[in-house]
This record gives sequence, C-alpha cells and structure tokens, in this order.
Amino acid sequence: MFKIFKPNDQAKTVSKKSNQIKASPSANNTNKQLVNQPKYDFKVGIVGCGNVGMTTAYALLLKGIPTELVLISRSKDRISGEDLDLEHGMPFMERANVIGTDNYAQLQHSDLVIVSAGAAQKPGESRLDLTAKNLAITSEIVPQILENAPDAVILMVSNPVDVLTYHANQISQVRPGQIFGSGTLLDTARFRFHLSEYLNLNPRSIHAYVLGEHGDTSFPVLESATVGGQPLMSLSGFSYDKAISAYEKAREAAYRIIQSKGATYYGIATVLAQIAQAIKRDSRSVMPLSVPLDNYYNQSGVSLSVPCIIGRRGVERTLEIAFSEEEKKKFVHSAETVRQAYQS
Repeated sequence: MFKIFKPNDQAKTVSKKSNQIKASPSANNTNKQLVNQPKYDFKVGIVGCGNVGMTTAYALLLKGIPTELVLISRSKDRISGEDLDLEHGMPFMERANVIGTDNYAQLQHSDLVIVSAGAAQKPGESRLDLTAKNLAITSEIVPQILENAPDAVILMVSNPVDVLTYHANQISQVRPGQIFGSGTLLDTARFRFHLSEYLNLNPRSIHAYVLGEHGDTSFPVLESATVGGQPLMSLSGFSYDKAISAYEKAREAAYRIIQSKGATYYGIATVLAQIAQAIKRDSRSVMPLSVPLDNYYNQSGVSLSVPCIIGRRGVERTLEIAFSEEEKKKFVHSAETVRQAYQS
C-alpha cells in the first residue's frame, strides 16, 4: 500500500540537552547504572500568541509535553498576563518553565518551534486569501527563529499552511523535514470523526486520510481507507455517498466554526499537541503533514499533505499511498492550485 521515501540525510545532528543523574557518594553498585544516563528536556517555542497559539500552549502544558515553554508575542504586556495565567495552573500540571516575551533570543536551544503568527481567516475568506499578508510575516519570522534555534524543528500552522510551509523551506537552508506544516491532520481527524458517526465506531479505529491542500482542494483517499483491515467501502451498510457526506462535513467545518464563533482553535491545538508529543517521544508515527514534494506522484515545487513518518528530527520519511485514478487527478489539481497561489 505504501512506498517509503527517505529525505537525503544532509543535516547536522540535532543537539540534545541533558542533565546527568548523579549518584550519592554512598551509592552501591546497583545504583551505578544510573550514572551518566541522560534526562532529556523538551523546550518548545510558540511564535504568535493569539487564539491558536495560546490554546496550543494550554494543550501542551495539560499533556505535560514541554519542560520549558517560550511564548513569543509582539505585545509584551499581553503575553506577560498570559504567562502568569498559565503559571497559576502549574500546581495541577507537570512542572514547566513558562516564559512570555517579545525577544526571539529566548528560543535558543529549542527542540520545537510552532509558528501560529499571522492574519486569521475571517468569515467569507478562504485560506488562500491570506497568502500575501502571511507570506510577508513568514519571511520576517522564520529567519529570526533559525538565527536563535538553528536545530529546532519548525512546525508551520498559519494559513495558507501549504504555501507558507513551502516558502519557509525556500528561504531557509535546513535539512529536509526540519520545517513542515500541520497540513491536513486536522481535516483527517474531522473526517474520521464524521465517518465514526455513520459507522458507530471509535474514530481511532478508522484509517482514512484527507490529503492535498489544507483547503478547498483537499480530497478524501477512499482507495486505501480501512477499518480493522477491511476496506472502508466494503463495509456492510456503508456507501460512497456516506463517505462523501463525511468528507464534506469535514471540509466545511472551519467555515461553519468561523461563522459561528469567529475562529477555530480547540481542534487545531489538540492536533499540534499530538504532533509535539510524537516529536518529543520520537514515536515515528504516521500523520498526514504538509511537506515540500520531491516527485511525489510526479509533483514537485509545492508543499502538500501526504502521509509522513514523524519523529524527533521532524518528518523522517514520506509514504506514497495508493490512489485511484480519480484521486491522482485530485492530487494534481491540489498541487496546481497551491503552486499557483505561491507564484502569483
């Protein structure tokens, strides 16, 4: 079902900060094995502390992911209040050092930096409508991140995430997989949730992806979708119409939420916490993420979401999933749309 692609390993080794566990002078031989065992910290930075950035910070802390969390905001007064508010929950969470600042130098030695800065999508706007404004912001932010944290994995979240992910890679000289976008992981989660409503199953038991653009040209991959090893489309009582209905609910979700409450942030924050956890644990999980394509179904020069293996160094590999002929056409259309948005 999958063909594995591994980026060229032309990178520097990711530095790991460690604290040495010291045995007491009276320690016996059974304790000597603890000496020199590294205890890894995990420092996370968030650049852009609006609704998405701050909800992500909260989600990360609730899951006990960072040992240090740096919040970068243009408004030092506001971020100092956010910092204090989060710190007051520390008695009930895993201990973490939270720093609110406008100084990028505080990102030094970060393992992961999440970029959520930029203009937000408004009612009636598509994600691609944000291109010009957020390209300029990305051009300003990414070099400052890399100047202070050159080995950090950079996770792009701001929209249009595929365009910005490709641009961030273009203006940087980093190893493949170091900069990637959250892509269609949220779309996929939404799709699986709505499928679960039809199937009366836990969404975690449904293996189906939404790929391509994180936007209007995304598409569901039904050719290789499975439930318990059984093809999704062969399940009794299920149908193509139900699959498309679930996808359309997922695709339109952001528009509905923005129209209702002005912004989406709980779902994406949960997704980002899951990605961060996979990086921290070096879990080698498979997730649909936005990466620059290198002859993926003959597509290059654009970032789109495809199944990726995610670990401590970012995206380790991409997997070539089986498409139907119709899905191949949709993938090409998605690539052309995002490529044109970036070049225009």
